[in-house]
Order: sequence, then structure tokens, then C-alpha cells
Amino acid sequence: MSDSEQPEPESPADSEEASANAQLFGVWDIVDIEYADPSTQRYINVTPIAHTMGRHASKQFQKSEISIVERLINRLMQSEDNTGHKQKTMKIVKDAFEIVHERTDENPIQVLVTAVENAAPREETVRLKYGGISVPQAVDVAPQRRVDQALKFLAEGTASGSYKTTTSAAEALAQQLVGAANYNVETYAINQKEERERVAEAAR
Repeated sequence: MSDSEQPEPESPADSEEASANAQLFGVWDIVDIEYADPSTQRYINVTPIAHTMGRHASKQFQKSEISIVERLINRLMQSEDNTGHKQKTMKIVKDAFEIVHERTDENPIQVLVTAVENAAPREETVRLKYGGISVPQAVDVAPQRRVDQALKFLAEGTASGSYKTTTSAAEALAQQLVGAANYNVETYAINQKEERERVAEAAR
């Protein structure tokens, strides 16, 4: 076979095997992640990349194509102390994953996926105006918004659990993830989900 006929060698970074073997933070495997909720599976993307440099920012709904871990990091950055500090927030998530693994002996990525599925509200209310009267009406929540809301609840629970307390942000996040994954109603994220669905049920 001549040189011109030889196939070009596949780049290790582009090969499927390399992609499958890549690990988040160099530690956690992204393979064999199980999804219990088929409606949100499409919007919970798991990749070994925790920082895409904002390449998705200019495209509508492109956020669902990036890793659920990076989306959690971006949500945590919306708090006052972490605004604009992505490396700092990545370290918080990395430390929280280590705490989760120590407590559950499970892959923390799997715990995060389960927590997001459990904390995603299925119903919420909107305001409809009839004449001059506002009436609450229960509506189903779109799968993409369900994931958005779950991440919001987890981030808010982390912020409230670590603000002006001796609890570190990583510890607070680990508590939220483990509690939500176990569907503990005392966890902020699950409590908020239950509250949204309770209000929606009353407005049916």
C-alpha cells in the first residue's frame, strides 16, 4: 500500500474509546450512568468536560448540550460570593463530589443525575387574567424547564445552607445532592419541588 493510500491515523482525542475512557475531574467515570426518568434524560447530558468556555452561550437552548455538572457549576456561580469565579466554583463541586463518594460509596455523577431527576417539579402554576381577576392555573412543566428548576433548587439550597454558617459550600452541596438523591423531604430542593406541586394541585 502506498503512502497516499494509507488511512490517516485517528487522533486519540477524537476516538470513541478515548471519549469513553475520559473522566470528569480526572477521577469520575461518565459511563454506565442510569436514568430513571425518560422525560428528562435528553436534557441531562453527562460529559467529562466541566468547562466549555461559554461556547454554547450564543445559541438558544444549547445549554442542554453541555454537561449537567457544568450547568450546576454555572448555577452556583449565580450566588453573590461565587459570581464570576468559575475555577473557585469548580473546586467546590469537585470537593462536594468527593464528600458524596465518601458518604454513599457511589459515583457522585450518578448521585447528581438522580438528585436532579428527583428535584424536578412536574407541575407548577401560571397566572391567567379573566377581566381584572388573576386566577392561578396548574400547568405541566416542560422537561427542559424541569431540569432548570432542579438545578436552581440545588444551588439555592447550597447557598442557604452555607451562608453565615460554619458549613462549607462543598459540604452544603454534598448534603443537598445526597438528600435529593434519597428523596429526603427535609432537603431544600425536594421541599421546594413538593411545595410547587402542592400549590399546582390546589389550582387544578
